[in-house]
Amino acid sequence: MNHNNRLYFLDWIRIFAFCVLIFYHTGMYYVTWDWHVKSPFASDAIEPLMILSSPWRLGLLFMISGVATAFMLKKFRVGALLRQRSWRLLVPLIFGMFVIVPPQAYFEVVEKVAYQGSYAEFMRLYVSGYHGFCRGSDCLAMPTWNHLWFVAYLWAYTMIAGLIVWLLGARFQKASDAMGRLLSGWTIVVLPVLVLAIARFTLADRFPATHALTNDWYNHAQYFFLFSLGALMAVQGGLWAKIETLRWTSLGLWLTSWALIVCYWSMPEALANTPEVQQWRPVFRVIYCLCQWTPILTVCGFGRRHLNFDSAKRRYLTEAVFPVYILHQTLIVSMAHWMKPIKLAPGIEGVFLIVLTFGFSFGVFEVVRRIAVLRPLFGLGPLTSQTSAYAAQVPAAAATHGQ
Repeated sequence: MNHNNRLYFLDWIRIFAFCVLIFYHTGMYYVTWDWHVKSPFASDAIEPLMILSSPWRLGLLFMISGVATAFMLKKFRVGALLRQRSWRLLVPLIFGMFVIVPPQAYFEVVEKVAYQGSYAEFMRLYVSGYHGFCRGSDCLAMPTWNHLWFVAYLWAYTMIAGLIVWLLGARFQKASDAMGRLLSGWTIVVLPVLVLAIARFTLADRFPATHALTNDWYNHAQYFFLFSLGALMAVQGGLWAKIETLRWTSLGLWLTSWALIVCYWSMPEALANTPEVQQWRPVFRVIYCLCQWTPILTVCGFGRRHLNFDSAKRRYLTEAVFPVYILHQTLIVSMAHWMKPIKLAPGIEGVFLIVLTFGFSFGVFEVVRRIAVLRPLFGLGPLTSQTSAYAAQVPAAAATHGQ
């Protein structure tokens, strides 16, 4: 196997990142942060662990998607790729919004505004765009895509990337080569952190996250940047080798920045608002951006070192992760709501939620993957699509992975 042409480690990393989502969204049930349903035992106990992945996990997925898009653009004409990606992303998005996601919204209004109606009555309101489920000024917008916002953003970024590549033509490869030369040594760490910091300083306060595609400019600034960076990095074999070399340095920077962020966010509000602490806020914003980028370098570096190989397990899991992603949050929200009356200890309950979510998700995938009419609803391509999207010289079927 030629490691310069095949980036199988990105498939493994993508599998890892989507699996982390199941742990993360289970954790959201137990922390103090707002979510669709909440445990009566919710506290700040596991929030440091949540912060260990929250700054970078989705950025990693967007970057990997950018890599996959760049490889697909080498195999397909731009128009053909955009049609294929629209089918593979918009069909499961629409299906998800009207079949998979509604139970999340239903249990949310049951718990937050004491809705007493049946699920059928709720669905009538849901499809009609009812916006009357409110707590003060916070109203639930319906229909909603909830966790499937990632799919909507990925489709939008792919469309934009296709247009840019079409306009640039051969100049896109020149831009990729120039970026490969620019990111060398310390600049691999510093320059992406600088871009992320500029976005955070200029946009984060003015544009809080909405995940609504519109008026979400801070999220677009960071996620489209990482998506674009991944597309430019795709064929730069020397750059991936440099990232592997830096993996231990990146790990040290990641863990240090994470520890500092946890210390800062754990301060009592009265202390955090004092002038002595507030003067350090710009520094901690930069540290946060360091905690966005160095974990991505760490995961990619160790992944290239240890996971750059193909196997039947990789092919199976690469196909499974997108259907599992589509299903997982609805399973967590529904089971968490149903298990409340049992009053299990939170540790035991959390383990059950994780195990059952994996079990039911893969169970549904095993059914869906065998039925041709169901496959598009869960983002799956033809039954013969079993190859990595992150391979520069593979059959065209490889391009169907890497959502």
